[in-house]
Amino acid sequence: MTPIAESKNEPNDLVIGVDIGGTKVAAGLVDATGKILRQNRNPMVCNDGAAGGLASVTTAIETISAQAVDATGKRSPIRGVGICSPGPLDPKTGVVINPPNLPCWRDFPLAAEISRIYHVPVKVDNDANAAGLAETMWGSGQGYRNVFYVTVGTGIGTAILMDGHIYHGRTGAAGEGGHMTIDYKGPRCGCGKPGCIEALAAGPAIARRARAKIETGRTSTILDLAKGKIDDITTEMVAQALAAGDPVAKEVLHETVELLAIWFGNIVDLLEPDVMIVGGGVASMLEPFLAEITDRMSGWCVNQRYKEIPLILARYRQDAGIAGGAALCFDAVRDARSIEPAGR
Repeated sequence: MTPIAESKNEPNDLVIGVDIGGTKVAAGLVDATGKILRQNRNPMVCNDGAAGGLASVTTAIETISAQAVDATGKRSPIRGVGICSPGPLDPKTGVVINPPNLPCWRDFPLAAEISRIYHVPVKVDNDANAAGLAETMWGSGQGYRNVFYVTVGTGIGTAILMDGHIYHGRTGAAGEGGHMTIDYKGPRCGCGKPGCIEALAAGPAIARRARAKIETGRTSTILDLAKGKIDDITTEMVAQALAAGDPVAKEVLHETVELLAIWFGNIVDLLEPDVMIVGGGVASMLEPFLAEITDRMSGWCVNQRYKEIPLILARYRQDAGIAGGAALCFDAVRDARSIEPAGR
């Protein structure tokens, strides 16, 4: 494999953003304005050891870097690679520690390996931190000094951005807002704690509440979408039923709104950010309820100026990992003054 860097600091410099999941690797070419120019997806091989996992990532990088050409066919310089990887990981060293859905990597120096192969700067962080940085640099958080970002999907991940930079804490493990307990008698979360907001308001929890209501005999189009099989009800089915005005789906979402209002009230009292941004796969379902979440925070927030903090949707949705990876890289290269920030 050959280096993907070329000449220094050309105006059309690009970075590669990489989003690693348990089953896929997505990679994209991203410019300094946060625009994703091209992207691809490849399988992630998790059962063939560390080298097999690394090969999945380099295949994605090789494929997308081959498309980095301008209208004249000239190769555009790739100035770095930014990677979103499941955690736990160490963002300072770029070591992936022991992610449950990536059994191929244990204490694996991902950043060092990719940098060794391609001879460019490489940054690694978790998906929420990276997506929050992308929103701060290029998305809905532009112009705000302190940003709180949440991605709601299969789980709930969060990022804290202070003065435009990710707050990692002492060891790099800060920002796990999805694992704040709001009900100590609540269901046990996958992390082991009871009543985390993730266990109560993420996608699987929404589907679980819908199933519980229908098991009591409630009539709902959700069951029709599941072809009569309660165990097959998914979050996506709840969203479809909600769009059609289904009463059970509405009830489930209003309960979710109350839980999120409690949690966001705590976030405001703890951080008082300038803006709170919601992304992830469940964001579209929550969009009609963002104003209601803010209104309901009145009973869960000491700070009586909470309504001055916008609660808004993220710019990047399914592409948040690619944009986030790129943001990590541009931020690092910018700080090293190898690349000037956009607009200079």
